[in-house]
Amino acid sequence: MNETLHLLAHVGGRAIAVPADAVESVVDISSIVKAPRAHPAVRGLAALRSRVVTVIDTWELLGLPAPEEGSCRAIITVVDGHHHAVLVDTLEDVAPLDVVAVPTGLSLGRRWAGITTGSAEREGEPLLVIDIARLVGSIVAAG
Repeated sequence: MNETLHLLAHVGGRAIAVPADAVESVVDISSIVKAPRAHPAVRGLAALRSRVVTVIDTWELLGLPAPEEGSCRAIITVVDGHHHAVLVDTLEDVAPLDVVAVPTGLSLGRRWAGITTGSAEREGEPLLVIDIARLVGSIVAAG
C-alpha cells in the first residue's frame, strides 16, 4: 500500500480528495469583489493575507447546482504562479489515502472526468481524487 496525504472535502454532495502538496492552505472567504467580464466560473477576487486571490465557483465549473447558502470555505492553491481560492461545500480532514484507478464502468461525466486522477475510500465513503490544477486550468480551456 502506497498512501499519500490528501485534503478531504465535499463539492455538490460528492466527496473529493486533493493531494496535500497542491494545497497551500484552507480558508473562509468573507468578501468577494466581482470581476467584470470574467469567466462565469470566476466568482470574483478576494483579499487574503495581503494578497489577491481569484475565487473559483466550483459548482459552475462542474455544472452542479449552487449550494443554497453561499459557501465561503475554500482551498487555496497556486497554479502558474497565481493564487486561487477553490470554493467547496465542506472541508473535512487531512488523511493518508491509498489511491487507485477509478473503477471501470463508473460514469463521471465529461467535466469530472477531466479533473479526476483516481479514487480512494475512507471509512466506507468513496472519494474522487482530483487534480486541482486541472480544475483551475479548465477555466482557460473553456474560455
